[in-house]
Amino acid sequence: MADVRTLPVPDGLVGERVDAALARLFGLSRSRAAELAADGLVSLDGAAVGKSDRVRAGSILEVSLPDAAAPVGLEVIAEPVPGLRVVHDDDDIVVVDKPVGVAAHPSVGWTGPTVVGGLAAAGYRISTSGASERQGIVSRLDVGTSGLMVVCKSEYAYTMLKRAFRHRTVEKTYHALVQGLPDPVVGTIDAPIGRHPAYDYKYAVMRTGKRAITHYEVVEAFGPASLVEVKLETGRTHQIRVHFAAVRHPCCGDPVYGGDPVLARRLRLDRQWLHATGLGFEHPGSGEWVTFTSTYPDDLAAALDVLSG
Repeated sequence: MADVRTLPVPDGLVGERVDAALARLFGLSRSRAAELAADGLVSLDGAAVGKSDRVRAGSILEVSLPDAAAPVGLEVIAEPVPGLRVVHDDDDIVVVDKPVGVAAHPSVGWTGPTVVGGLAAAGYRISTSGASERQGIVSRLDVGTSGLMVVCKSEYAYTMLKRAFRHRTVEKTYHALVQGLPDPVVGTIDAPIGRHPAYDYKYAVMRTGKRAITHYEVVEAFGPASLVEVKLETGRTHQIRVHFAAVRHPCCGDPVYGGDPVLARRLRLDRQWLHATGLGFEHPGSGEWVTFTSTYPDDLAAALDVLSG
């Protein structure tokens, strides 16, 4: 009896070969994943694919897994994460600069690297509050988004920072490269966000969604795209990507929400141009206001170089 699994292609696997994507998603060997494709048990958007085909952003992957190949339950796997940089560490918190292609914690359909697993491999003791697979995590970044995250090491820090995020007293600053020039150049997008009615993996502005508020300011205009600084008042899933897509200025390199693939190729982007550059909050231990900053990773900086000529 086969276990048929249907799921959207995760951001971090876009462009991978089918056999490599299956291996990472379900913990299979590359050869076993290739066998499934050869047996016609793998399809992308309803069409059978071979082992060397590439998985595409926004596509639906369907796999018929024999019982012996079915994925196991969620667990934190302690493994080093290349590029995961510790910005700050003390008895209560650890602030990291997350590279692209890394999830905050394990989730269904994702067996790639995680922040929680990377910290565990490095010997960090993380709070046991919250679900077992996302210990110490009080806020997340998408797999395809890089930048700053705070993870709690003490139970008290977890309680206090969870409350701070809920009461919107944490300052979260992002930089995004969006298509075109937003008008006005300084503004606020106040539009509720909910799960997309047709695609489980997407979100959309919709009347029945939860309130979402995004403040932005254009930092530099390049013609085909603009660099904007974004401050979030709320923290909905995919909020920045959804809001800018709703006002017809999607993030460059984000085909899931309407990004132009031609411009993405010109900028050599394999993911959305979105980076968490700043984080500020009241330290749960000292009570002092602390701030952290992050510079652009190489791929995002290179895209700006292309635009600036």
